[in-house]
Parts: sequence; structure tokens; C-alpha cells
Amino acid sequence: MALSPADLQHLSTRTLADYQAVAEAFRDGTAGHDVSQNIDALLRYLPAEKAVILDFGCGPGRDLSALKARGHSPVGLDGCAAFVAMAREASGCEVWEQNFLGLALPAEHFDGVFANASLFHVPSQELPRVLAELHATLKPGGVLFSSNPRGEGQEGFKGQRYGAFHSIEQWRQVMQAAGFQELEHYYRPAGLPREQQPWLASAWRKG
Repeated sequence: MALSPADLQHLSTRTLADYQAVAEAFRDGTAGHDVSQNIDALLRYLPAEKAVILDFGCGPGRDLSALKARGHSPVGLDGCAAFVAMAREASGCEVWEQNFLGLALPAEHFDGVFANASLFHVPSQELPRVLAELHATLKPGGVLFSSNPRGEGQEGFKGQRYGAFHSIEQWRQVMQAAGFQELEHYYRPAGLPREQQPWLASAWRKG
């Protein structure tokens, strides 16, 4: 059943309110997470120096700081006001407060988009539009990296947060429809049996 504008507003507001309520605990609980494998998967396809990168769903700024430390020019984006403030303070980077369902992005501006644990919050109904907006904000040949908890098409609230959970086949279909060409995909954490790898990571070049 299609989600109405009121439904979309509700799920977005509820999800962001939960992040807002637990912002400090979320920052402290995720500060030590090692996502260098994901950062490497984006950067190996980008210019070696000073790539302009959109950290889509930057949260409290951990990965913004890591991208900046590697010599690149990251810009953060998040819909949670507390995360935006934290990310600005932690990284010293420009950070935009934008709802994923109401983006205002510059055309052909970024070399890369780093969407680590963020795009799964976009309802599948809205995903083609959001991916088209990310496609448009990338420079020709730009690269989008995503990492999402995987599934088989399940969608709805888990606690107070809305999520949509895709298999590689489902994710490949929607990404290709949006004009992206697959570069690679893998499952995380590395080195474990597949049933113990809940994360699907992938890199895609703008076609």
C-alpha cells in the first residue's frame, strides 16, 4: 500500500525524534566503530587528492573527521539537528541539516557520496527519487558508496526508526534503474559466515 504524504511525514519525524533523543548515547556508542573498509571502498574510485565528498547521514561526525584527516573535502548532511551540531563541532566541516525526503542538493558538485548506514531509512517507495537526487549531485563519473543492513524486502518500524531492508538483487535493481553502474559489493563484518554478516556494502559509479 502506498505511503501518503502524511505517512512519510510521520515516519520521518518519528525516526529523527528517536535519534535526537539518544544523540549523545549514539555518538558515544558508535565512536569506536571501524568503518575504514567502507571508506576505502569509496576512496579507491575517487581522485587521490581533495575529493569533494557528501557524507550522507553523517551522524555525529565520526566519518567526516576520518575523510578530512585523509586530505579530502567532506560536507556532512543529516536530518537530526543534534547530530548536525555535533558533526560541525567534531569535524570543523560544513554540515547541512536536510531531511532525506526533502533534499536540496547542488548539481554535479560532489566526486563521491558516502552513505554509510543511512539510505535504509528511505522508504522503498521514495528510494528511486532520492537516488536520482544523489545521482544528480555527483559529478560525471562520480561514485556512491552505501552500506545498509540487508534483508529480503522487509520494511517498517524497528522500535522508533523506520527502515527498508534489501538483498543485493533488490539493491542492484534500484541502483541500476537510477543510472548507477556497480563497482563492487561485499558483506560486513569481514571474515564471518554470511549469516553473521548483517551489512551489505556496495560502490557504484554514476553512468
